[in-house]
Amino acid sequence: MTEKLQGREVIFEFMQVGNIMRVSAMDTASLTEIIIQCPAGAGQAAFKKNALLRLEYVLRKKGLIK
Repeated sequence: MTEKLQGREVIFEFMQVGNIMRVSAMDTASLTEIIIQCPAGAGQAAFKKNALLRLEYVLRKKGLIK
């Protein structure tokens, strides 16, 4: 987990659509959800890392984290 999201609960959901993995990550404190798409063969660690980076970006943009 990234430093900015330490201590926050994040829920992940993975759904494969053909050769694409649709990854949803939700911050439970702010109820902010993001969705990304990755190649299905990238692996779960890559899915989570990219989703967390995107979630951190959105939370920063909304002013919910610094």
